[in-house]
Amino acid sequence: MGTEATRQATSPAVRTAVVWEALREALAERAAATGRDRLGIVDAGGGTGGFAVPLAELGHAVTVVDPSPDSLAALERRAAEAGVAVKGIQGDAADLRDLLEPSSADVVLCHSVLEYVEDPASALAAVAGVLMPGGLISVLAANPVATAIHRSLTGHFDEARQALADPSGRWGEQDPTPRRFGGEALAALLRQAGFTPRELRGVRIFADLVPGRLLDGEPGAARALIALEQAAADHPVLRDIATQLHLLAHR
Repeated sequence: MGTEATRQATSPAVRTAVVWEALREALAERAAATGRDRLGIVDAGGGTGGFAVPLAELGHAVTVVDPSPDSLAALERRAAEAGVAVKGIQGDAADLRDLLEPSSADVVLCHSVLEYVEDPASALAAVAGVLMPGGLISVLAANPVATAIHRSLTGHFDEARQALADPSGRWGEQDPTPRRFGGEALAALLRQAGFTPRELRGVRIFADLVPGRLLDGEPGAARALIALEQAAADHPVLRDIATQLHLLAHR
């Protein structure tokens, strides 16, 4: 099974477990610091609500800003099925200051966004503008090292080498991802926008390499893989080969 098929076969719970673990801890810290259990959360580029709806189910006030009307329509249906309210606004991450009140959010999710926006620095500046002092940003971004590994596993060795050499981490002209970020580059970008990054974590270190049949055929395999991902997320070597890198940072 190729790595793309493996990624599709791996359950969403396995792919996002590390991020959810970090988010739950950070949200609990923010709630304790503010004395408010209901936090204001903005999911920039939140699409159909994979994070937004569960956060609303936890009792938070969630707004999704996304450029796709189709995604926002799917978000509305998903939220209705879950019995929660999630506000959807059509727009880009770079436009947050025009769409939302300044200093109005406790937390902003910026997952798989910086790879695609025209100017990542401007997008982060916009996020900073809508966060309260002490507010938190959660950034999830594609890692060029993992891309090189995945391209090599499918026999595309020249493209793997290109992904390592290219400043944007792209494997060629046909690469659908405009840019990728190593851990140091991601942290530097956040610092430039006025954020204080916390510990870097790796997401989907093993999940995108494990054949889906192993998860389907072994009782408890998904649970064990989640535990492995969580254990490896902050390993100083393994996190650097993760498909995605996750950083929490305070304003």
